[in-house]
Amino acid sequence: MGASLTKMAQRSMNYFRSFSLDHYRASDVRGLFNYSLSCCVNALLQSFSATTELLDILNKWHPSDEITGNNIPMQLKNALQAMMDSSNPYPHRYFLDCLDSHSISRYTQQDADEIFLIILNLSQKQMPDQDLAKEIRSLYEVRMETRVKCLECTYIQQVPSYSFSLPLAIHEGGNNLESCIQSFFQRQNLLHYCDRCGQKQLSTHELRLVSLPRILCVHLKRFRNDDGFTRKLHSRVTFPVTLNMGNCAAAGQSENVAPGSLQADEHYNLYAVIVHIGTAMFGHYTAYIRPTHEPTWYYADDSTVQPATWADVQDTYEGPL
Repeated sequence: MGASLTKMAQRSMNYFRSFSLDHYRASDVRGLFNYSLSCCVNALLQSFSATTELLDILNKWHPSDEITGNNIPMQLKNALQAMMDSSNPYPHRYFLDCLDSHSISRYTQQDADEIFLIILNLSQKQMPDQDLAKEIRSLYEVRMETRVKCLECTYIQQVPSYSFSLPLAIHEGGNNLESCIQSFFQRQNLLHYCDRCGQKQLSTHELRLVSLPRILCVHLKRFRNDDGFTRKLHSRVTFPVTLNMGNCAAAGQSENVAPGSLQADEHYNLYAVIVHIGTAMFGHYTAYIRPTHEPTWYYADDSTVQPATWADVQDTYEGPL
């Protein structure tokens, strides 16, 4: 399949990098062999390979001989390093074996956002160096708080939470990423159990933003369950090269924002888009990536890699023009 995608049912997971970068690593983008149904992991590895900040953290770690082959951060580090070695014909084979040992089979169709979160969670848990584990977490962690206010007695419950990606609902018809983010932080009315009243009451419910990470991942949720039937929305969702999160989430900022952790003009630069082509029940994953400080986009479809344009990336918007 060429870099200019045919209009098909698609869904994407987008990666934005904060502008505050002071390092550079030139890299050649290489293809990855598809072991049966490993296209999902292949696309994720392409996005990880473009996330130089992650490899910088992993490179600080020198695993001891006691670390087994089933260690996710070790195999992820090895795979990302091997992807830079053109003489290595199977750079991610052992990483796939490691995932398989954690019940992520290469012979089963997978969900990119789910596997992404599993890889990050296991990388934290299996990293023996706790300082580096915290660095991995902070690289992606969006810190929030859930705020519920009882409209009967005005009692307010605040619960801290975090996420490694923003799961954004989309609507039938046209959408843009900024409005999807604003909707994510929008206040809603619902019935909620109030501890003070001792019963369910009409309450306001909202998520408030506490801090943003260096790498911001957004997940466009195109799947819907209608009466037990899963379908996929073909709605158009536009997204920019540069995202101002300060404006998008301004109404949802918490009073507990740490000083300096969230600026009013917090800008992020798009560098990776993971695309699912197909239907809700069957499909194929590919990726667009733009390596750090490189102007060129690349389209990775398993073992095939070729230069792409911003217009090609925009084809993943889907839906009618």
